[in-house]
Amino acid sequence: MRRKTLMLLPLLVWAPHLPAQNSFTGRWEQRASATQARQPAWPPPIITTYVGLIQVARIDFIRQTATNLVQTWSLDGSKGLNLIPFANTEVDVNLPAYCLHNLPTVTNGAGDMSFVLKYRPLAGNAEHGNYVLSAFLASTIPTGSYKNGSPDATISPNLGFGKGFGPFDVQTTLGASLPVEDTATLGRAIAWNTAGQLHLAKYFWPEIELNSTWFSGGPNDGKNQTFATPGLLLSIKHRHGETDGRLGLCVGGGMQIATSSFHTYNHGIAITTRLLF
Repeated sequence: MRRKTLMLLPLLVWAPHLPAQNSFTGRWEQRASATQARQPAWPPPIITTYVGLIQVARIDFIRQTATNLVQTWSLDGSKGLNLIPFANTEVDVNLPAYCLHNLPTVTNGAGDMSFVLKYRPLAGNAEHGNYVLSAFLASTIPTGSYKNGSPDATISPNLGFGKGFGPFDVQTTLGASLPVEDTATLGRAIAWNTAGQLHLAKYFWPEIELNSTWFSGGPNDGKNQTFATPGLLLSIKHRHGETDGRLGLCVGGGMQIATSSFHTYNHGIAITTRLLF
């Protein structure tokens, strides 16, 4: 009996780990960790879309102030849940923001719901080139109420690229927002966003972003607007490889400042909260 117990001892020690490793959540966590371990460990910028893949629950709060001091709050900032269901692939489900206005003539209400499918064909972590290339397709559906969203759905093809240089990284995205109907009325928009980040003192990431949009057709035909967005992120992560814990927290904020003669609002304050898992 003693001999049999000794023979089974290694199995008894190993067995409690089997359910976690072979469970649905365990396999998902391992796959997500392996996928992210192959790319740089930069935090998502405040405004610019993250060019890598990430699993995060995110809520933003944005206040936009027009030249006439009319203010609009966007609660949730059209953010939501980002998941890595397959290798090199991310799927985002973004809940409608709730818009609050300080004008009594404008009714508060929900914005549009959106979805993102992202694929990352090329990437290298800090030891293997420190870069990432991705392509993603975003779409919105007109769930807005009281004119707080678009009257038609849109699709938005995008490309993203990032490169790190020691503690500094640059992430840039280029894409277009294309209405599926009423294009002559709504118009198209081309957006180019670039963020430069610097890693300081382990947890801090000061950054500067340039967010530019060119309009073709619609009420702003031929115009373009650009915002400069200085900001700061505090990123506390516990995932540094495929075997470390994945939970992390990232919070931060920035100020959008209009730098072009035409702008749909004068400046904006963006506050972001992210739970990484």
